Amino acid sequence: MESSDERLVSACRRGEEEAWEELVARYQRLIYAIPRRAGLDENLSSEVFQQVFTILVEKLDRIEQPSQIQAWLVTTAKRETWRLMNRERKGRLTSQAEDDDFASQTATLSDHAALSDAALLALEEQHIVRLALDELDERCRSLLTLLFYRDEPPSYSDIAATLGIKEGSIGPTRARCLQKMLRLLDKTGLTCIFSVLGVSVRWAEFSYLAAAGA
Repeated sequence: MESSDERLVSACRRGEEEAWEELVARYQRLIYAIPRRAGLDENLSSEVFQQVFTILVEKLDRIEQPSQIQAWLVTTAKRETWRLMNRERKGRLTSQAEDDDFASQTATLSDHAALSDAALLALEEQHIVRLALDELDERCRSLLTLLFYRDEPPSYSDIAATLGIKEGSIGPTRARCLQKMLRLLDKTGLTCIFSVLGVSVRWAEFSYLAAAGA
């Protein structure tokens, strides 16, 4: 992707405002999706989001593996979601009590379908696909969004009219755009294989691209 996480974290540690803006922009959708997936409303999800990045500011210099910042953010968001869910259910607990209890309760949280390891992994993979989509040129990004990010994909004639292209060019253009996505996603380690228009493509589950949530 544009800048590696490790370089972004290093720039943030130097106090570069643009790096902070890029880091937040890169991960805001993913972090916000975690409490939403757990069933929290917009206000409570925003509280989780703000708390996660507050903790990041406080602990940035102590993060041992900057290249793993995505995993750190996901774990922190999961933890803060759990805290907020318990606060809402049982009232506010003291910080020390929560810290002492967190290790024993994490297993219980992990069994919750909405925040299971598998569910969070799916969110992370979907996030990577979205980052790759954002890096495509406008024509490819618009085409793939119309094809795969709509509950009811428009007809080829509607797509052609929207993008100002010939209807017959949509299939070949889609294939080229997916190959561009492949080159971006090859860097991430997502290696599931599927076939699009007869072209074998190594990728994460294609359903992630079609998903509208998160």
